[in-house]
Amino acid sequence: MIKFLLMVNKQGQTRLSKYYEPVDIGKRAALEAGVVRGCLSRRKEECSFVEYKDYKLVYRQYAALFIVVGITENENELSIYELMHNFVEVLDKYFSRVVGIGRIMFHLDKVHIILDEMILNGHVVETNRNRILAPLLALDKMAES
Repeated sequence: MIKFLLMVNKQGQTRLSKYYEPVDIGKRAALEAGVVRGCLSRRKEECSFVEYKDYKLVYRQYAALFIVVGITENENELSIYELMHNFVEVLDKYFSRVVGIGRIMFHLDKVHIILDEMILNGHVVETNRNRILAPLLALDKMAES
């Protein structure tokens, strides 16, 4: 099960966080700081799977952006690794070439919609890019008219 997803820049600042289990606000900051410190300090040659407290962390770097997913120990790391890539491809398709995180930061509501279409209650429910983007495209069409 997916417990949380973070999008973090190279400076370690959390740009987006999505939790699939309740975590107190005070504990979130400490959790995010530890997770980010653990992932950003690793070299590129090292494995993208890390154990941290009660979580397995799967992370992936895209230019200046890190995506970190905290999962339970019985979740498949490779499927989450591919899910992260699929998520970036969906963002890329919708935002027409994601360059860094500047463009995404102005449309976090749409990023959350994309995540909600892909992940429900910590479980992957959709991976098809067209079906993931259908609600967003419908909203955009309604906004235009």
